[in-house]
Amino acid sequence: MMIIGPPCAADSPGACSAGDFPPRQEGEFAAWRAWREQGGREVAVGLWLFKEEPEHYSYRDLERDKQAVWDGVSNALARQHLRQVEVGDRVFFYHTGKEKAIVGEMRVVGGPRPDANEDDPKAVVVEVEPVRALARAVSLAEIKDDPLLASWELVRLPRLSVMPVSDAQWRRVEELARTEA
Repeated sequence: MMIIGPPCAADSPGACSAGDFPPRQEGEFAAWRAWREQGGREVAVGLWLFKEEPEHYSYRDLERDKQAVWDGVSNALARQHLRQVEVGDRVFFYHTGKEKAIVGEMRVVGGPRPDANEDDPKAVVVEVEPVRALARAVSLAEIKDDPLLASWELVRLPRLSVMPVSDAQWRRVEELARTEA
């Protein structure tokens, strides 16, 4: 098992201390990593899905605001996932409620830190910015019907609001978003 350092950068203003979060471990709940080129070299990028009720905060709201603090995560497993998120990671934005669909992509621009607005010491937030709306939303019904996606946490653990996405799942969702329903 490889141990990865804490998500807090000591040189960032307002950064949390290394003791605020446990060390990240690659394993069952570690983020899937894709590769992208940055500065002439390949770097690992985590792939995630975050859920939100569009009546509370939609992808269009994120596009309007240009950046947002992702907060309000209370489930222990979802918080564990959120603590593994890193700056530069890619995130699908999933609308819950009546829509139940992946509608856009975000990028993490501020890594995990304690939620200063919560009394709960385990509360954690990250900052995100919009990347693009998908060409068309990919519905939960389509995901459930797709053999590659049917065993995803999105289907198996429907109340989980933050979850990793494998590279193969990410590519498949992008393929579905480019095709007609």
